[in-house]
Amino acid sequence: MKVIVTRQPTFYITHGGGPCFWTDLPEPLGPGAYDGLKSYFEGMLESLPERPKAVLVVSAHWEAAKPSVTSAERPGMLYDYYGFPPHTYELKYPAPGSPKLARDIVDRLEAAGIAAGQDASRGFDHAVFVPMLIIDPEASLPVVTLSLQKDLDPAHHLAIGRALEALRDRGVLILGSGSSFHDLRAIFRPGAGASVDFDDWLQAALVDAGPQSREQALLEWEQAPGATESHPREEHLLPLMVAVGAAHDEPGKLDFHGMIGGKAYSCFRFGA
Repeated sequence: MKVIVTRQPTFYITHGGGPCFWTDLPEPLGPGAYDGLKSYFEGMLESLPERPKAVLVVSAHWEAAKPSVTSAERPGMLYDYYGFPPHTYELKYPAPGSPKLARDIVDRLEAAGIAAGQDASRGFDHAVFVPMLIIDPEASLPVVTLSLQKDLDPAHHLAIGRALEALRDRGVLILGSGSSFHDLRAIFRPGAGASVDFDDWLQAALVDAGPQSREQALLEWEQAPGATESHPREEHLLPLMVAVGAAHDEPGKLDFHGMIGGKAYSCFRFGA
């Protein structure tokens, strides 16, 4: 009997600041700043058409010469943040990896003319384990991490997403894990800064525009209001390109929006 798998959506999420769900941060963040985002993550699996078979997380915190995927059976932990309390370096996320899915991803990318590789030694960085500890606290879903390519070219990352679209029909949930606002110099300054202008543009480009206009807008993202102020370096925006590429012609939805420390942050969902 053939098992019918429902197509999974893709997401672009803000993964928060370091281990933000397990520590109090200085003002203007302060206690409870990330409660809304935490609640959103807690409800994500229930919002899906069915429970995914696996999760592919595109990490803003991993750049490689060519897109690479974790291929270990049991990835370790990578505490790639600094200056936080000792207990935040004891967080564990013992989800299994999936060497089979990793191989499938590489094969699909190479079939699309995109050189790709595997990394059996890399563990889960905080763009992966911080949101996934809230999304799937039982660590029951296999998780594979996909790197960015170091050139951070938007068109190339849209193409990476397009090459991986069919994984969604096999029950793979694709999460682009970055941040819609990522100016580390401004996070602790009062006021919204450029975040609202850029967030408004993101919503218009991803939700209000059609898929073709959406991709074109992302290719020209640096021209958007508040763009380079919100992303002095674009690595936290690039996971969005993969999520949109894998979304193909399906509509976008504003799935979370909140003011965190006075700055605007959003998460987006495409399809299903």
